[in-house]
Amino acid sequence: MSQTEKTPADFWFDPLCPWAWMTSRWMLEVEKVRPVEVRWHVMSLAVLNENRLDELPEEYAENMRPGGKAWGPVRVVIAAQQLHGDEVVGKLYTALGTRFHNAGEGITRESLAAALEDAGLPADLIEYADKDTYDAQLRASHKAGIDLVGQEVGTPVIAVPGSDGDQIAFFGPVVTPAPKGEEAAKLWDGTLMVASIPGFYEIKRTRTQGPIFD
Repeated sequence: MSQTEKTPADFWFDPLCPWAWMTSRWMLEVEKVRPVEVRWHVMSLAVLNENRLDELPEEYAENMRPGGKAWGPVRVVIAAQQLHGDEVVGKLYTALGTRFHNAGEGITRESLAAALEDAGLPADLIEYADKDTYDAQLRASHKAGIDLVGQEVGTPVIAVPGSDGDQIAFFGPVVTPAPKGEEAAKLWDGTLMVASIPGFYEIKRTRTQGPIFD
């Protein structure tokens, strides 16, 4: 790889998840401090959890069920990608996350419509929130990410090229607030270091703080 060539970092997200949102904002910082280019992809917590709804807390499960809040945003994003190209995915995700999480508007039809306007996308894309038109493509995008890391994790999933040409993929990192500047670079370098070790699976500690949106 030449010094001017950027490393592609494939990032799978569900707009519903505040922790994925934190990680995505960190990745935008990583792009500034390392030769990395993020490629955005949709995954779905509703798809991930559809066969274990009985094991989930009732309020969370309700969002995951057909017609629940988890379906609309991912369906709109995948429709935008199919109709307007890969380049709109990151922009729409930023618009959705800013309203859902930073502004505290929650997952509503109004915030979804406003995010489409913020991203400069056609208002009629919101109609796909209630349609299964592109569910096959949504499931395929989800499967591409989750197949790299397994069913026991959620969003986000990040994958980068390894030294042998195969992708190194991992869930997370889960972090708050999103590191900036040199801290973002250090976390990126360290994450790649541990993820590249054959047989490495997990580092974890109890979360004592919720997402800090700034």
